[in-house]
Amino acid sequence: MIKAGVIGVTGYTGIELYKLLHSHPATAIAWLTSENSAGQRLSDVFPCPWDDPLLALAEAPLDRADVVFLCLPHAASMPAVAAAHAAGARVIDLSADFRLHDAAVYQQWYGVPHSEPALLAQAVYGLPELHRAAIAPADLVANPGCYPTSVILGLAPLARAGWLAGQVIADSKSGVSGAGRKAKLSNSFVEANENLSPYSIGYSHRHIAEMEQELNAERQTLDGVGADWRIVFSPHLLPVSRGILSTLYVTLPAGVDEAAVRAAYAEMYADEPFVHLLPAGQVATLHHTVYSNRCAIGLTFVPGTPTLIVTSTIDNLIKGASGQAVQNMNVMFGLDETTGLNA
Repeated sequence: MIKAGVIGVTGYTGIELYKLLHSHPATAIAWLTSENSAGQRLSDVFPCPWDDPLLALAEAPLDRADVVFLCLPHAASMPAVAAAHAAGARVIDLSADFRLHDAAVYQQWYGVPHSEPALLAQAVYGLPELHRAAIAPADLVANPGCYPTSVILGLAPLARAGWLAGQVIADSKSGVSGAGRKAKLSNSFVEANENLSPYSIGYSHRHIAEMEQELNAERQTLDGVGADWRIVFSPHLLPVSRGILSTLYVTLPAGVDEAAVRAAYAEMYADEPFVHLLPAGQVATLHHTVYSNRCAIGLTFVPGTPTLIVTSTIDNLIKGASGQAVQNMNVMFGLDETTGLNA
């Protein structure tokens, strides 16, 4: 059995991760931490039947876990990742602290210097559909963000084919759980219910850095010349508990037709257990993916124009966070990638 420790189990991603690990046939819970609820049991914090004790991070026996998951806020994971790594555990970090390869870029988007640049250089971006071979031997995996997972999977075949150019618009909508469990006025029921609120629109949301990093790494050039492109990202708070729907608008290069685009997506995702390419005429919806580790992708072509509209949907707490973390663990420990996950 793989002994798993979870740091920060009492957030939404933490409890979702616990549920997946608890039912996983190849894992056993080694310990759980919660700074705000240390000394209590999990059942004291969540309405659940599990009485696992909650420890402060300083009390956690890091060396008794084969893998440590971190469900901490951005900028808070760095010292904990370093401690777990030094204790000999393999680490999967669900924060943004190790997703960006460049410490200067991290400071630019997150406003704090990176305290572990040596570990940052070792971290593998944990999107298995793109980096499976690098994830398998890794000691530190940076679990992708929820918005970036939907956008990157939605656009990666176009990037790989060299068909991203000009302005790419990502219009994304997320359930309220994507903002975390901490109380915030804009996320309260009266503010969010029967409302739809854009925020950090244009070129200001921190997840843009991940999207550009990964899509630029995939992007091929046409005729040896890389076309300039830039993403315009418009996230919205959707009055549902969970789920992300990204609607992506791309202008295709001259001569690229519907058949070529569908072939590119089919080729890239043919053997991917968690990517569901929808048939022509269907668009992705939240109901395609919530409570699963799937990403569903629909392709819509605007007749008489070079415009492609990609709809890409995931469950923000599963494929966008905890399910993807378990998928990464399965890859790292040589298990079937779908073990313990709803495909």
